[in-house]
Amino acid sequence: MFTAAATLCPTTATAQTDDFKYTDEQFADIQMLRYKVEGFEQLTLKEKTFIYYLSEAALQGRDILFDQNGRYNLRIRRMLETIYTDFSGDRNSEEFRALTTYLKRVWFSAGIHHHYGCEKFEPEFSADFFRAALKSVDASKLPLTPGQTVDALCDEVFPVIFDPAVMPMRVNQKDGDDLLLTSACNYYAPGITQQEAEKFYAERKPAGDPRPVMMGMNSRLVRDEFGNLSECVWRVGGLYGTAIERVVFYLEKARPFACTAEQQTVIDRLIEYYRTGDLRTFDNYCIHWLKDTESSVDFVNGFTESYGDPLGMKASWESLVNFKDVAATARAEKLSANAQWFEDNSPVDPRFKKEECKGVSAKVITAAILGGDLYPSTAIGINLPNSDWVRREFGSKSVTISNLTGAYAKAAQGSGMDKEFVIDNATRTLIATYGSACDDLHTDLHECLGHGSGRLLPGTDPDTLKAYGSTIEEARADLFGLYYVADPKLVELGLTPNLEAYKSQYYTYMMNGLMTQLVRIKPGFTIEEAHMRNRALIARWALEHGKKDNVVELVKRKGKTYVRINDYEALRTLFGKLLAEIQRIKSEGDYEAARNLVETYGVQVDAALHKEILTRYEKLNLSPYKGFINPVYTVTKDANGNITDVRIDYTEAYDAQMLRYSRDYNTLPDVN
Repeated sequence: MFTAAATLCPTTATAQTDDFKYTDEQFADIQMLRYKVEGFEQLTLKEKTFIYYLSEAALQGRDILFDQNGRYNLRIRRMLETIYTDFSGDRNSEEFRALTTYLKRVWFSAGIHHHYGCEKFEPEFSADFFRAALKSVDASKLPLTPGQTVDALCDEVFPVIFDPAVMPMRVNQKDGDDLLLTSACNYYAPGITQQEAEKFYAERKPAGDPRPVMMGMNSRLVRDEFGNLSECVWRVGGLYGTAIERVVFYLEKARPFACTAEQQTVIDRLIEYYRTGDLRTFDNYCIHWLKDTESSVDFVNGFTESYGDPLGMKASWESLVNFKDVAATARAEKLSANAQWFEDNSPVDPRFKKEECKGVSAKVITAAILGGDLYPSTAIGINLPNSDWVRREFGSKSVTISNLTGAYAKAAQGSGMDKEFVIDNATRTLIATYGSACDDLHTDLHECLGHGSGRLLPGTDPDTLKAYGSTIEEARADLFGLYYVADPKLVELGLTPNLEAYKSQYYTYMMNGLMTQLVRIKPGFTIEEAHMRNRALIARWALEHGKKDNVVELVKRKGKTYVRINDYEALRTLFGKLLAEIQRIKSEGDYEAARNLVETYGVQVDAALHKEILTRYEKLNLSPYKGFINPVYTVTKDANGNITDVRIDYTEAYDAQMLRYSRDYNTLPDVN
């Protein structure tokens, strides 16, 4: 599970003390940022070399995500890139500029659907222009199948790009729809229904298995010529095999430079899993990864999160290479060291609490490279593994990514969000004083303890909540963080300075869930993404259930809507009550209760409030989404081919990076 960098809240960051340029270009609804890999130069040559090879492994899987997000994405990307680089017509025309923006959005989202809202992009260039541009370039550079003409390629692909009714949503979560037939993601072959897929996996789950694998996690479900369903497993020699072979190649290169013998075993198990596709081997890899808490350099590499699957089963490919931020890790270690106290004092029913919190570890890290589903838009915190039984018996590992949260904060300086959306000067001062620290602390609580808390009752299927599982799990972790960020225990541990600080987090969270996150939704659309649904659910539930005692309210001032919290302590009590119910739903696998909560509070959008928020936000000239350009690592080698130095550079432009990745990490054919 990960924490998305999704809160549109006014956080005042520490002053910028260096000349590093954090902000970069803006296009559509996106601003590109850069992150500084602070401390890289002080690492040993062995650590730098390890990071370099792991970074190469992180980039080799890029094409996998494009294909997972939609079966036409690789062809469309390659068509667009050929026009972008080879078009000899008027490159200053409105249509070419529109095509450039569209391509940048496709790069950012790893496909033709929005990375967060999941709706299909609407091109602002015409089909006639695109067809003529494609016919003007060297056809050998286009993704043509054997014998296919450019016109035939256009006839095949253009409805996917230009017809709003064709594949309109990458992930559709609308209650009552067939979620597979109405989703464009490429985890299931065309024509397979939701009922068929759910039946396929239900029939294959062994009854009473106390250590179930995450079935279907690393495969595409397909239908043969006789109508039978089966899985195409993502592994060496299987689906995505050419990309996975390159990932394995660089993992093997990295292995001799691992920090510890245990970390070498981690790499061995991961490679074995990539070669076999065996999910028991994957669990074994996860356990070894959990046990490796001493390595200064760490990484995530593989099929990890299931947010992109409407059924919440199949995992997108992602990678993150990082090293420990030693000073900041002290904060996370205090939380993990007290995990049992937090579990014991949680407001949930004792039946759903862990009697013993095992293997909980946490640290703050510096990201060195982002890949797959963590690039360019990334998480700010991660808690893994996702297997419930592994977490129960062996624990979890949590990270907060300090240089990314720092980059977001620096980019937000002077944005005007606080003046436009925070109700008064006193609240703005509260947020300016404590907001940044409490944001980080809430992320730590969410990842380190929230996801690792609680337990399923014996016999509860981890997949019972189906399409609502991701939203419920994120709500559970967020509520755990919200409840405890206000606890005197944090003052005792020195993590908050006083019992006023938490109010900054409560205000910005409620403001975001009720109002400001709506800037990411187009008029007429509902909320689809799991993290956004989670925040809306929590904020709207608290608003409604606090009405009787006027705990929190939406008020109008000079025609503008604001959040006003009248009783912070009572709001904490409400968060505790909702946490208890969410944990019950999770522990018992209560699908109907999950469905009712999410559909009632997490999906619909108030049209009038939405219009107002969009109008106010537009005046600030901000981008609601942000993502990162990776640094570039280059090596110096001696006459024997041994690496003698690894250098880092931050100057590569966004389009240059994307074109280079498409050239150097071109690991999959056009059709998979």
